[in-house]
Formats: sequence, structure tokens, C-alpha cells
Amino acid sequence: MPTALITGITGQDGSYLAELLLGKGYRVVGFVRKDAAHEPNNVEHLADRVELITGDLRDAHSVADAVRESAPDEVYNLAAQSDTQASFDQAELTEQVVGQGVAHLLESLRHHASAARFFQASSSEIFGQPLAAPQNEQTGMRPRSPYGHAKVFAQKAVTTARHGDGLFAVSGILYNHESPRRGPQFVSRKITMGVARIQCGLQADLVLGDLDARRDWGFAGDYVDAMWRMLQTSAPKDYVIGTGRTWSVRELCEMAFRVVGRDYQEHVKVDPGLVRPPELVPLVADASLARRELGWQATTAFPQVVEMMVEADLARVEAAAR
Repeated sequence: MPTALITGITGQDGSYLAELLLGKGYRVVGFVRKDAAHEPNNVEHLADRVELITGDLRDAHSVADAVRESAPDEVYNLAAQSDTQASFDQAELTEQVVGQGVAHLLESLRHHASAARFFQASSSEIFGQPLAAPQNEQTGMRPRSPYGHAKVFAQKAVTTARHGDGLFAVSGILYNHESPRRGPQFVSRKITMGVARIQCGLQADLVLGDLDARRDWGFAGDYVDAMWRMLQTSAPKDYVIGTGRTWSVRELCEMAFRVVGRDYQEHVKVDPGLVRPPELVPLVADASLARRELGWQATTAFPQVVEMMVEADLARVEAAAR
């Protein structure tokens, strides 16, 4: 039975990955912070099937202890301060967790589990303001946020570990991926939760920024499958993971309100203070390498993901009102 160590196991991606690996017969060990009790826990339904080790990616000793204790065959680093906007207010924390935490993990693998395979959750934010679209594995990195810069540092650490230390270490350059387990600070959940609250009579309007901003949105359950596939290859390599199609925030709103039979134009208000400068070149994935070499592609249509999210948030709001 192979063992997988997952950082960020209680988050969106970590929980879907844990389910996937358990279904494949893995022993699954999660690395969680001691002070994470107040945060959403998406693996409560797996409590009797996963093992949890407490620690902190900022603490090299606790990372090493977790690697020694779990003796992993595969390590998936999904933990991060992943809110791009929040990273401007928490730049030091973002650098420590997103960047330095990866260095701690790789150092621990060098000393205690050099045969283990390592996956790093990178981000399309490493491209920042790209010069061309779509982006692929050769696109230059031009980050424009502390989060993006930290992800670049992490990806370069993975490349060094792969070429300099001989570790099986890869980065998956992940574009936006959503689900009912997405954190409430992200625009997708802000919209679907707003729809649920409006439908239940708890608010009248939903205030957003630029409705014409576009993103390459996919389903988190599809993306964790790509993570696993990347660690099953014969040679380590980085891959871009995304759908190759963008949707606007306006289209997301239209789809979400349609689920409850409402017109988004009657409820969505734009706050000019929330509108960011327009992006000249969109972030959109060219995942053709992953299709060719991993046999992976996104299989869940984004309108289906939005419907799933609205229905889940409706159930949450209705349950809270009882």
C-alpha cells in the first residue's frame, strides 16, 4: 500500500485528492497546522480513513518530523496562503508558507525520503501579465503579486531539486479551479453564496467588481487527477493544467442566477472601487502537453461546476436557517 503525505489536506484540493487516493488504495496522511481548527475542514467525512500530523510549513523541524513519521512514497504540497489579493497585506506570511515551506519540504525529502515523489501546486499567477495567450510550460514568468512571486520561488526550488539533487519533483501549473469546497473569499464562492442568500431572502443584492474580467475556470476534482498522473510518469516534468477556455465574471453570474430562475441583472451591482486595471492578455491555459503525455483533460464543464456550487450553497444557507 503506497503512502501519500498531503499538505493542505483540509482545503478544497487536499480533500478531493484524499478521496481520489483512498479510492486507489493509498494510505493517506495529512499535514495540518495546530491552529487550523477555525478553518473549513473538508475531510471530516474521511476522519476514520486518513491520518493527521500537526505541524507548520514555516517550521523546518516539524516538516522533517512529518516526513520521517509518515515515510511517504508520494508528497503533495497543496498548502498555501492562496488569496492573491490578501497576499499584498500578508506578504511575509505568503513568502514563508508558499515559498519557504516548499524549501523545507524538499530539504526534508533529501534527508529522510529521497525516493519519494514530490508534487508542487504551482499557479497561473506565476505568469502574472503574460505577453501572449494561451500560456504553456515555456511561457515566461512575470508575477505581479507577492503570491505570484512566492510561487515562482517555489517552482524554481522544485526545478533545482529535480536537476541538482535528483529528486522526482514536479510542479503542476494550475489555473483557477472551483468546487462547492472553494473558500468563501474567492469570487466564485462569493457569487454562488450570494445567489443562495438572495434566494433565501437574506440579502437583496450582490456587489462585485469588474464583470468583464475573464478566467480559465475548471473543476477541482479534475485537477487532482492531473496531480496524481504527474507522479506516475517515468520522468519528472512540469505541466500546465487548465481548460483552455475563459469565462467572464458576468457569465458566471448569469449561470449562477439561472440555477434559481433569476436574472443576474436584477441583483448584481458593480462597485467601481472593486474594479482592478484591465488585463491586456488573458490567463488561459495551453494544456496540450498534459493531454498528450498524461492522457489528462478537464472533463467537467464549468456551467456544471457552477450549478453544483449554487446547489451546495443553497443547502448550507437553508440548513443554517433552520
